[in-house]
Amino acid sequence: MKEGISHKMLSMLCVFTAWTCIGIGGESRVFAVEKNIYQEIKTFNEVLNVVERHYVEKVDPQTLIQGAIDGMMKSLDPHSAFMTADVYQELEVDTKGSFGGIGTEITILKDVLTVVAPIEDTPAFHAGIKAGDQIIRIDGKSTKDINIIEAVKKLRGPKDTKVTLTIMRENAAKPLEFTITRTIINIRSVRSKVYDDHIGYIRVSSFQERTGDDLKNAVIDMNAKAKPLKGLILDLRNNPGGLLTQAVEVSDAFMTSGLIVSTKGRQKSSETKFSARDDGYEPACPIIVLVNEGTASASEIVSGALQDNRRGIVLGAKTFGKGSVQTVIPLEDGTALKLTTAKYYTPRGRSIQAEGIVPDIVIKQANNAIDKDTPGQVIREKDLEGHIKKEQTKEREDQPKKELDDLQSDNQLKSAIDILKSWEIFKKVSFSDVDTPSTNRNKMQSKNSTVK
Repeated sequence: MKEGISHKMLSMLCVFTAWTCIGIGGESRVFAVEKNIYQEIKTFNEVLNVVERHYVEKVDPQTLIQGAIDGMMKSLDPHSAFMTADVYQELEVDTKGSFGGIGTEITILKDVLTVVAPIEDTPAFHAGIKAGDQIIRIDGKSTKDINIIEAVKKLRGPKDTKVTLTIMRENAAKPLEFTITRTIINIRSVRSKVYDDHIGYIRVSSFQERTGDDLKNAVIDMNAKAKPLKGLILDLRNNPGGLLTQAVEVSDAFMTSGLIVSTKGRQKSSETKFSARDDGYEPACPIIVLVNEGTASASEIVSGALQDNRRGIVLGAKTFGKGSVQTVIPLEDGTALKLTTAKYYTPRGRSIQAEGIVPDIVIKQANNAIDKDTPGQVIREKDLEGHIKKEQTKEREDQPKKELDDLQSDNQLKSAIDILKSWEIFKKVSFSDVDTPSTNRNKMQSKNSTVK
């Protein structure tokens, strides 16, 4: 969550009553309510009535009902939530990539408000906030029992206002305190450059409304600058995800055909398949995808699509493992539910829920890397309380057997560049004239034979 809700997939209308549900995709279905459900609703009403009448202090019934709804959503999984009207509006702003705040991706881990990753080039990033940092106080007030929505409200605010975070960090002797000045976070989700005139580099930090278009423009621009483009690196490290539609567009930018991702849920309307199209500008050069523990959700969709279609080599560390789809369902009063409605599957039918994408070449980030983007304490989907358990699906037959290590700053990027350079060198080498045991044997047989 990017100081807000970071995974908006679809917007649909859903109105709930005790008997009838206007379902996803517009289908109307009547569900038979079992007798025990009636009894539970009756018990809820009794508890609400008793608390409202006899609690030591007067309590707003709306507050009690809100607490009950929050508890219900929390019992599902870490990514489902009830959103008030103002938080729902923030969601709309969030996907457009502009909001007031400090720039952190947060979650609740073991009942503690925890940083998943700082967002690049934001106040939190430059202040030194790291993945795995536990936020124990905000402006001096404890975050014990805080929920994500409350944390979002406290972290966000007008430009030039300050917020003080008290942080517990792994291996730190005492809590650390950071006073950070908020700013307007305009997230530039796509950055690109060219190395050595021939190797393109594209960094995608999140998946927002314009990410697909921005990436396509970056590819076209690099093709024009390179002389020619002989290799491309797609950097998805510490990318927390975002819009499913944009993950599909980014994958499609590198593929001319093949399945990108499929989704499956309880409702028929949740079952979808997305395939690539040949748009005529896809780069034909080798591609290496950089991933790490902070690569999650939509960025795992892209990694899995390129890996399963053998369109790119995935390099780095095992990814976060968020393989579920959240649907935003507006309610009549302006509030909304962010509800997990499906799981997504890679082209080969793999579910990476609580499992992650295993790179083709495993290279851990060097311990002495100076990049602030390097994770501190590693957090993955399987560490989140109440996460959906992983499925037993068919494993890839070509899992990596070798783990490499290089003690240099951003050794993962350097390794990717070296591989692409080697790729070009090997293309120039001819193996047709190399003597092998079989060719030597053939030569001897030819020499010893006579013409009859």
